[in-house]
Amino acid sequence: MNEFSSQNLRVALAGLGSVGRSIAKALVAGEVPGVELVAVSAKNHQKAKDFLSQYASNVQVVEVSHLSDKADLVIECAPASVFAEIVEPALRARKQVMVLSVAALLKHPYLIDLAKSQGTVMHVPTGALIGLDAMLAAARGTIHSVKMITRKPPSGLEGAPHLVKNNIDVQNLTAPLKVFEGNALDAAVGFPANVNVVAALSLAGIGPQRTMLEVWADPGIHRNSHTIIVDSDSTRFTSTMENLPSENPKTSKIVSQSVIALLGKMRSSFRIGT
Repeated sequence: MNEFSSQNLRVALAGLGSVGRSIAKALVAGEVPGVELVAVSAKNHQKAKDFLSQYASNVQVVEVSHLSDKADLVIECAPASVFAEIVEPALRARKQVMVLSVAALLKHPYLIDLAKSQGTVMHVPTGALIGLDAMLAAARGTIHSVKMITRKPPSGLEGAPHLVKNNIDVQNLTAPLKVFEGNALDAAVGFPANVNVVAALSLAGIGPQRTMLEVWADPGIHRNSHTIIVDSDSTRFTSTMENLPSENPKTSKIVSQSVIALLGKMRSSFRIGT
Protein backbone atom coordinates (compact mmCIF):
# COMPACT_ATOMS: atom_id res chain seq x y z
CA MET A 1 0.00 0.00 0.00
CA ASN A 2 1.29 3.45 -0.92
CA GLU A 3 1.68 5.33 2.36
CA PHE A 4 0.64 8.57 0.66
CA SER A 5 -2.56 6.98 -0.67
CA SER A 6 -5.82 8.82 -0.04
CA GLN A 7 -7.10 5.63 1.58
CA ASN A 8 -6.77 5.20 5.31
CA LEU A 9 -4.05 2.97 6.69
CA ARG A 10 -6.01 0.20 8.40
CA VAL A 11 -4.43 -0.81 11.72
CA ALA A 12 -5.04 -3.83 13.94
CA LEU A 13 -3.83 -4.15 17.53
CA ALA A 14 -2.58 -7.47 18.87
CA GLY A 15 -2.97 -6.98 22.60
CA LEU A 16 -5.09 -4.65 24.66
CA GLY A 17 -3.07 -4.13 27.82
CA SER A 18 -2.11 -0.70 29.13
CA VAL A 19 -0.12 0.18 26.00
CA GLY A 20 -2.69 -1.26 23.61
CA ARG A 21 -5.51 0.64 25.29
CA SER A 22 -3.59 3.92 25.05
CA ILE A 23 -2.92 3.36 21.34
CA ALA A 24 -6.54 2.39 20.71
CA LYS A 25 -7.91 5.50 22.42
CA ALA A 26 -5.56 7.75 20.45
CA LEU A 27 -6.47 6.19 17.11
CA VAL A 28 -10.25 6.22 17.61
CA ALA A 29 -9.92 9.84 18.74
CA GLY A 30 -8.41 10.66 15.34
CA GLU A 31 -5.01 11.73 16.64
CA VAL A 32 -3.34 10.36 13.49
CA PRO A 33 -5.16 11.53 10.35
CA GLY A 34 -5.32 8.82 7.71
CA VAL A 35 -4.90 5.97 10.20
CA GLU A 36 -7.92 3.88 11.19
CA LEU A 37 -8.17 1.26 13.93
CA VAL A 38 -10.22 -1.59 12.47
CA ALA A 39 -9.60 -4.61 14.72
CA VAL A 40 -8.05 -5.81 17.95
CA SER A 41 -7.24 -9.18 19.48
CA ALA A 42 -7.08 -9.82 23.19
CA LYS A 43 -7.00 -12.73 25.60
CA ASN A 44 -10.40 -11.77 26.99
CA HIS A 45 -12.74 -10.93 24.11
CA GLN A 46 -15.62 -9.75 26.27
CA LYS A 47 -13.39 -7.42 28.26
CA ALA A 48 -12.01 -6.02 24.99
CA LYS A 49 -15.53 -5.47 23.64
CA ASP A 50 -16.56 -3.71 26.84
CA PHE A 51 -13.55 -1.40 26.58
CA LEU A 52 -14.11 -0.60 22.91
CA SER A 53 -17.80 0.07 23.43
CA GLN A 54 -16.81 3.20 25.35
CA TYR A 55 -14.92 4.64 22.38
CA ALA A 56 -15.75 2.99 19.06
CA SER A 57 -18.50 0.65 17.93
CA ASN A 58 -16.97 -0.21 14.56
CA VAL A 59 -13.74 -1.85 15.79
CA GLN A 60 -13.90 -5.64 15.62
CA VAL A 61 -12.55 -8.04 18.25
CA VAL A 62 -11.09 -11.06 16.46
CA GLU A 63 -8.67 -13.94 16.93
CA VAL A 64 -5.01 -13.19 16.35
CA SER A 65 -5.05 -15.30 13.18
CA HIS A 66 -7.66 -12.98 11.62
CA LEU A 67 -5.91 -9.67 12.23
CA SER A 68 -4.09 -9.80 8.90
CA ASP A 69 -7.40 -10.22 7.06
CA LYS A 70 -8.63 -6.90 8.42
CA ALA A 71 -5.63 -4.59 8.36
CA ASP A 72 -2.69 -3.22 6.39
CA LEU A 73 -0.55 -2.95 9.55
CA VAL A 74 -0.58 -5.14 12.65
CA ILE A 75 0.80 -3.62 15.86
CA GLU A 76 2.16 -6.21 18.32
CA CYS A 77 1.72 -5.02 21.90
CA ALA A 78 1.17 -8.33 23.67
CA PRO A 79 3.14 -10.52 26.10
CA ALA A 80 6.46 -11.70 24.66
CA SER A 81 5.34 -15.32 24.95
CA VAL A 82 2.93 -14.91 22.02
CA PHE A 83 5.21 -12.72 19.90
CA ALA A 84 5.84 -15.19 17.05
CA GLU A 85 2.23 -16.29 16.70
CA ILE A 86 1.27 -12.65 16.15
CA VAL A 87 4.11 -11.48 13.92
CA GLU A 88 4.75 -14.48 11.67
CA PRO A 89 1.21 -14.85 10.21
CA ALA A 90 1.05 -11.11 9.53
CA LEU A 91 4.35 -11.15 7.67
CA ARG A 92 3.35 -14.25 5.68
CA ALA A 93 0.20 -12.37 4.69
CA ARG A 94 2.54 -9.61 3.45
CA LYS A 95 1.23 -7.08 5.92
CA GLN A 96 3.34 -4.49 7.68
CA VAL A 97 4.08 -5.17 11.33
CA MET A 98 5.06 -2.87 14.19
CA VAL A 99 6.66 -4.68 17.12
CA LEU A 100 6.94 -3.50 20.71
CA SER A 101 8.26 -6.71 22.29
CA VAL A 102 11.65 -6.17 20.68
CA ALA A 103 13.40 -8.44 23.18
CA ALA A 104 11.34 -11.32 21.79
CA LEU A 105 12.62 -10.48 18.32
CA LEU A 106 16.15 -11.38 19.47
CA LYS A 107 14.85 -14.91 20.08
CA HIS A 108 13.12 -15.04 16.70
CA PRO A 109 15.60 -13.33 14.33
CA TYR A 110 14.29 -15.32 11.35
CA LEU A 111 11.30 -12.97 11.33
CA ILE A 112 13.52 -10.14 10.11
CA ASP A 113 14.51 -12.26 7.11
CA LEU A 114 10.89 -13.29 6.62
CA ALA A 115 9.82 -9.66 6.33
CA LYS A 116 12.45 -9.14 3.63
CA SER A 117 11.52 -12.28 1.71
CA GLN A 118 7.82 -11.36 1.82
CA GLY A 119 8.50 -7.84 0.57
CA THR A 120 6.97 -6.16 3.58
CA VAL A 121 8.22 -4.02 6.47
CA MET A 122 8.75 -4.60 10.18
CA HIS A 123 8.77 -1.35 12.17
CA VAL A 124 10.38 -0.86 15.59
CA PRO A 125 9.33 2.40 17.26
CA THR A 126 11.82 4.37 19.34
CA GLY A 127 9.77 3.63 22.44
CA ALA A 128 11.44 4.38 25.77
CA LEU A 129 14.90 4.99 24.28
CA ILE A 130 16.64 8.23 23.44
CA GLY A 131 19.65 8.13 21.12
CA LEU A 132 18.40 5.53 18.65
CA ASP A 133 18.83 7.90 15.70
CA ALA A 134 22.43 8.61 16.77
CA MET A 135 23.08 4.87 17.02
CA LEU A 136 21.76 4.26 13.51
CA ALA A 137 24.03 7.01 12.18
CA ALA A 138 27.07 5.73 14.10
CA ALA A 139 26.46 2.24 12.72
CA ARG A 140 27.26 3.55 9.23
CA GLY A 141 30.84 3.65 10.50
CA THR A 142 32.53 1.57 13.19
CA ILE A 143 31.07 1.26 16.67
CA HIS A 144 33.60 0.20 19.28
CA SER A 145 31.36 -0.36 22.29
CA VAL A 146 27.80 0.04 23.53
CA LYS A 147 26.65 -0.20 27.12
CA MET A 148 23.28 0.45 28.73
CA ILE A 149 22.47 0.83 32.41
CA THR A 150 18.80 0.29 33.23
CA ARG A 151 17.32 1.21 36.60
CA LYS A 152 13.74 0.38 37.50
CA PRO A 153 11.60 0.45 40.62
CA PRO A 154 11.57 -3.09 42.05
CA SER A 155 7.89 -3.56 41.15
CA GLY A 156 8.82 -3.23 37.47
CA LEU A 157 11.17 -6.22 37.69
CA GLU A 158 9.23 -8.62 39.91
CA GLY A 159 8.61 -12.00 38.33
CA ALA A 160 11.36 -11.71 35.71
CA PRO A 161 12.69 -15.20 34.80
CA HIS A 162 16.27 -14.21 35.70
CA LEU A 163 15.21 -13.20 39.21
CA VAL A 164 13.15 -16.34 39.70
CA LYS A 165 15.90 -18.65 38.41
CA ASN A 166 18.55 -17.06 40.63
CA ASN A 167 16.33 -16.57 43.70
CA ILE A 168 16.85 -12.81 43.66
CA ASP A 169 14.34 -11.03 45.90
CA VAL A 170 13.74 -7.37 45.03
CA GLN A 171 11.02 -6.76 47.59
CA ASN A 172 11.79 -4.64 50.64
CA LEU A 173 15.05 -3.32 49.19
CA THR A 174 16.57 -0.37 51.03
CA ALA A 175 19.35 0.31 48.50
CA PRO A 176 19.88 -0.18 44.74
CA LEU A 177 20.70 -3.78 43.77
CA LYS A 178 22.39 -4.83 40.52
CA VAL A 179 20.43 -7.89 39.42
CA PHE A 180 22.01 -8.53 36.01
CA GLU A 181 25.14 -7.81 34.01
CA GLY A 182 25.69 -9.31 30.57
CA ASN A 183 24.80 -8.92 26.91
CA ALA A 184 21.47 -8.01 25.34
CA LEU A 185 20.82 -11.55 24.12
CA ASP A 186 21.03 -13.03 27.61
CA ALA A 187 19.03 -10.11 28.98
CA ALA A 188 16.20 -10.83 26.54
CA VAL A 189 15.93 -14.33 27.99
CA GLY A 190 16.12 -13.21 31.60
CA PHE A 191 13.93 -10.12 31.34
CA PRO A 192 11.56 -10.56 28.36
CA ALA A 193 9.20 -7.82 29.56
CA ASN A 194 11.84 -5.33 30.68
CA VAL A 195 14.62 -4.95 28.13
CA ASN A 196 12.95 -4.03 24.85
CA VAL A 197 15.02 -0.84 24.87
CA VAL A 198 18.38 -2.61 24.85
CA ALA A 199 17.11 -5.05 22.23
CA ALA A 200 16.23 -2.16 19.92
CA LEU A 201 19.58 -0.53 20.65
CA SER A 202 21.45 -3.72 19.78
CA LEU A 203 19.60 -4.17 16.49
CA ALA A 204 20.37 -0.57 15.54
CA GLY A 205 24.04 -0.93 16.43
CA ILE A 206 26.52 -3.78 16.93
CA GLY A 207 24.17 -6.66 17.67
CA PRO A 208 22.85 -8.32 20.83
CA GLN A 209 26.00 -10.24 21.73
CA ARG A 210 28.22 -7.14 21.84
CA THR A 211 25.70 -4.75 23.38
CA MET A 212 26.19 -4.85 27.15
CA LEU A 213 23.63 -4.20 29.86
CA GLU A 214 23.36 -3.70 33.59
CA VAL A 215 19.93 -3.98 35.25
CA TRP A 216 19.36 -2.41 38.66
CA ALA A 217 16.38 -2.65 41.00
CA ASP A 218 16.29 0.74 42.70
CA PRO A 219 13.77 1.39 45.49
CA GLY A 220 14.64 5.09 45.48
CA ILE A 221 13.26 5.89 42.03
CA HIS A 222 9.79 6.13 40.51
CA ARG A 223 10.78 6.27 36.84
CA ASN A 224 12.31 3.73 34.47
CA SER A 225 15.80 5.03 33.71
CA HIS A 226 18.00 4.06 30.75
CA THR A 227 21.53 5.38 30.27
CA ILE A 228 23.44 4.47 27.11
CA ILE A 229 27.17 4.94 26.57
CA VAL A 230 28.42 4.64 22.99
CA ASP A 231 31.91 4.91 21.54
CA SER A 232 32.44 4.87 17.76
CA ASP A 233 34.80 6.20 15.11
CA SER A 234 32.51 9.18 14.50
CA THR A 235 31.05 10.00 17.90
CA ARG A 236 31.04 9.34 21.60
CA PHE A 237 27.86 10.02 23.48
CA THR A 238 26.12 9.32 26.75
CA SER A 239 22.39 9.84 27.17
CA THR A 240 19.90 9.18 29.92
CA MET A 241 16.14 8.95 29.66
CA GLU A 242 13.83 8.74 32.69
CA ASN A 243 10.34 7.53 31.85
CA LEU A 244 7.19 7.38 33.91
CA PRO A 245 5.77 3.85 34.05
CA SER A 246 2.41 3.19 32.43
CA GLU A 247 -0.39 1.37 34.26
CA ASN A 248 1.86 -1.66 33.79
CA PRO A 249 5.03 -0.92 35.83
CA LYS A 250 7.13 -2.97 33.40
CA THR A 251 6.35 -0.57 30.53
CA SER A 252 6.94 3.17 30.17
CA LYS A 253 4.10 5.56 29.38
CA ILE A 254 6.03 7.03 26.46
CA VAL A 255 5.94 3.73 24.53
CA SER A 256 2.36 4.21 23.31
CA GLN A 257 3.13 7.84 22.43
CA SER A 258 6.10 6.63 20.38
CA VAL A 259 3.82 4.31 18.40
CA ILE A 260 1.44 7.17 17.63
CA ALA A 261 4.40 9.36 16.59
CA LEU A 262 5.70 6.68 14.22
CA LEU A 263 2.26 6.18 12.67
CA GLY A 264 2.07 9.91 12.10
CA LYS A 265 5.52 9.88 10.51
CA MET A 266 4.49 7.08 8.17
CA ARG A 267 1.59 9.20 6.90
CA SER A 268 3.46 12.49 6.69
CA SER A 269 5.23 14.19 3.79
CA PHE A 270 7.51 15.99 6.30
CA ARG A 271 9.64 13.69 8.44
CA ILE A 272 12.13 14.57 11.17
CA GLY A 273 14.73 12.08 12.38
CA THR A 274 16.67 9.26 10.81
